[in-house]
Amino acid sequence: MEMLLTPSEYNALLRQDLYAFIQRSFYELNPQTEFLPNWHIEVIAAELEKCRSGETKRLIINVPPRSLKSHCASIAFPAFLLGHNPSTQIICASYGQQLADKLASDCRSLMMSDWYRNLFPGTRLAIGRQALNHFMTTKNGFRLSTSVGGSLTGQGADLIIIDDPLKPDEALSDPQRKAVNEWYDHTLVSRLNDKNKGCIILVMQRLHEDDLVGHLVNNKDWRELRFPAIAEQDDCHLVETPLGPREFRRKAGEVLHADREPLAVLEQMRGTSGEYHFAGQYQQAPSPRGGGLVKTEWFKNHPSVIPYPKFEFVFQSWDTANKPTELSDYSVYTTWGVKEKHLYLINVYRKRVGYPDLKRAVREQADLFGPRTILIEDKASGTQLIQELVSEGIHAVKKYEPTMDKIMRMHSVTSTIENGFVHLPDQAAWLAEYLHELTSFPNGKYDDQADSTSQALDWFKQESTNRPDPFLIGSGPRQIPSFLMRPVSQDLWSYDEFWSYNKFWGY
Repeated sequence: MEMLLTPSEYNALLRQDLYAFIQRSFYELNPQTEFLPNWHIEVIAAELEKCRSGETKRLIINVPPRSLKSHCASIAFPAFLLGHNPSTQIICASYGQQLADKLASDCRSLMMSDWYRNLFPGTRLAIGRQALNHFMTTKNGFRLSTSVGGSLTGQGADLIIIDDPLKPDEALSDPQRKAVNEWYDHTLVSRLNDKNKGCIILVMQRLHEDDLVGHLVNNKDWRELRFPAIAEQDDCHLVETPLGPREFRRKAGEVLHADREPLAVLEQMRGTSGEYHFAGQYQQAPSPRGGGLVKTEWFKNHPSVIPYPKFEFVFQSWDTANKPTELSDYSVYTTWGVKEKHLYLINVYRKRVGYPDLKRAVREQADLFGPRTILIEDKASGTQLIQELVSEGIHAVKKYEPTMDKIMRMHSVTSTIENGFVHLPDQAAWLAEYLHELTSFPNGKYDDQADSTSQALDWFKQESTNRPDPFLIGSGPRQIPSFLMRPVSQDLWSYDEFWSYNKFWGY
């Protein structure tokens, strides 16, 4: 049964329910355009309300283009905030002043409308203080708009909204992305009036792995709200509204807003814009699997059961970072087993560590896996590491000297992967992250796992051309352990047998 509200009840709902306010304010600003309701707008409204209440202090909203994100976050929400508390101070920033001014103009027009003034009689814009980029209320609240990179000297805010900080056509520019990220770090974040209670909201479509979202999302303080245009997996959102709790479910393959952009339209956009741009702007995954030099389907799988199959030998490949800071790269090693010219990835270690911990990690991982060779690139921290480990008796350490840059090196070994010679475990805690980085390279934010892998494959390719038969190594006959004589079908060993094998061959 449809419930009818009186005008006073409807106004009370508009003051309490941000989603209802978003819808009504859309009609106020766009009287000739139909508002198409959708569940994602309700979820965004509920998350913005958590920012208003102080429950959430850092919020990221990633949503495809033309999904009403700017109306929700940069127009309706500031007006709603000032309606409830006209002394609130708000800074809104976008990539260019023209966009910032358009959003400010719509917000100011909304607040000057008769409908808004009747809804929030306690909020009034100050006469003579209604500049487009900085309009104020009679209670000293304001909405200040600026472009990314603009000066904010002397300005502070209770809440900061960043709406599209990077232009799509500038996303592939390293200097442009770096400028945005540094502006946030060194200018914008310091503008909060209260660093403990102040709130920052970032709304944008993903453009690159190292865009502002990529720069911030690893920080556990940020809550990320991600809406791919086509669901990649089953999804569920539970939200609290003034009318009670709401649950929204979407199955893998379902579109975000079928009334606006059905699947056929989205697939057409995918074909027009290309997979890379569609993955970022529409799927909020800026480096799609299969979008780099290496394809996911090229890798073979091997069972992740322990103990391991009979390897001819084991080796490790280290990519060492220079500094253990949050802004530096990780130190990474990959451990590989070799069998009949096939390479099996056994383990991945990835961590930001200082030099003493790095050196300790090399020794510990060598003791754990007993590699015959430990590859370390002869540069930066690796040079000292090689010298000290060799002097301390770790003779498996081998200096690796690349003959080409990292992109060309990966390109030179892609055929090894594509032809089915590289096997990954079917289960591992690190597997998803490893595959993402490998298939994103060279467009991804990080490349340390890719570098360790290409170094391993390049070295193995060079070594395999002149590697002697292991049964001919040594000066005399050896006593072959009985477990080596088992039928080929019995290809799994116990731990003791695995280490005995390595000891037998002197690994």
